[in-house]
Amino acid sequence: MTTFTERLRDRRLDAAPTRAQTIAFGASGFPTQLMTQTFSAFVVYFYVSHLAVPAGWVAAAMIAHGILNAVLNPVVGAISDRLRTPWGRRIPWIGLGIVPLVVAFALVWMPPALPVGGLIVWFLVVVAVYDVAFVVVVLNISALFPEIFRTTDERARGNVPRQIFAILGMVLGTAGAPLLYGSIGWPGMAIVLGAVCLVLLVWSFTGGMIERRVPEAGAAAPMPWRMQLRYTFANRAFVPYVLGSLCVQTSIAVILAALPFYVRYSLGAPEGEGSILLGAIFVTAIPSIVLWSAIVRRTSPRTALLWSVGVFGVAVLGYLIPTSVLGAALVGVAAGVGVGGLLQLLEVVLAQIIDEDAVRTGHRREGAYFGVNGFVVRGSVVLQAIVAAWVLTASGFDATLGDAQPDSVDGGIRLMLAVVPLGFTALGWVCFFFYPIRTRDL
Repeated sequence: MTTFTERLRDRRLDAAPTRAQTIAFGASGFPTQLMTQTFSAFVVYFYVSHLAVPAGWVAAAMIAHGILNAVLNPVVGAISDRLRTPWGRRIPWIGLGIVPLVVAFALVWMPPALPVGGLIVWFLVVVAVYDVAFVVVVLNISALFPEIFRTTDERARGNVPRQIFAILGMVLGTAGAPLLYGSIGWPGMAIVLGAVCLVLLVWSFTGGMIERRVPEAGAAAPMPWRMQLRYTFANRAFVPYVLGSLCVQTSIAVILAALPFYVRYSLGAPEGEGSILLGAIFVTAIPSIVLWSAIVRRTSPRTALLWSVGVFGVAVLGYLIPTSVLGAALVGVAAGVGVGGLLQLLEVVLAQIIDEDAVRTGHRREGAYFGVNGFVVRGSVVLQAIVAAWVLTASGFDATLGDAQPDSVDGGIRLMLAVVPLGFTALGWVCFFFYPIRTRDL
């Protein structure tokens, strides 16, 4: 009778994954996005408003969280690429990290009765564990994607369930979390969401996370650290890709930050109706993922990505016009078509870069590329904050005035929601235009 670890060791992919394996692998998108969105949307509110921790302390703790998360990505990615075990390179990381990740996520919302200083220490320690476990699990799941799905057709189809699960996780993280903590409290919310995440991650791990028998990974000696960095940053395909990805991710981040201001100060609607605008984007993105999957199978990753970035950039400019929530929601529907393309295609293109790198170097370095990409894209959070602060200050926004803001604020907010994202999107389109791989498969 074989043990569980023996079954994991012997389980390898030698052909295209089955539909069941594809769906199970895709299910990982739900818990990872659920945790990400819940944490980013509500952790500051919870510690400042509910626990009465000074906002400055929480801001400093969040800066530490962002720095740690950014630094961990390339480090964990490079280490993962160098790991050699009987169970593969990625599977041990994921299997060991799932439980600490879910437990740390739940403990963020379940601090003991402590003074303010103790709460900050609790936050820093628990979030540090959460950051380490999150990067270990999620980066290695991402690194499995180019390995499990090897052709453009396989990747286009294989990424559909993952991105649909991810959008559903985003929706539950932003809309479901308030319903839970409002009815059963923050600890109750933590336990329910943690249990959901654990179940889905275990299902995905046991049913869909399967490494291939990769001769180059086992035969070639691990690439030295200095060569890892040199080959990654000298890659003619990766540099325009990662800069373009930073631009479009910044565009999306700026839009999400501006929407609450847009609803209240430009449209004059209740704050809660911001969920309608978010819903218009995400609900449209789900069928759009299927659409872009068909497009990339008939063109090429580069061509499809250029089209999706163009659709998104033109659509967001429409936010300049509406005076009602309904009109803005219609713009969100158009933007959602582009968002669906970005969700579907960015990882497909990165997988192609990894294939090309493997041909040149003899090493499959998914971890290094996803790690460096994660490090660079974290800059979108910084750029978002700079843009929001600059636009609101320059337009004369004053929180003490409530809804009685000067007319210039409406113009500034529309600029932040439409023109600024268009600018970043245009820069992203130019970067992707110089992406040199124009074929479907290598």
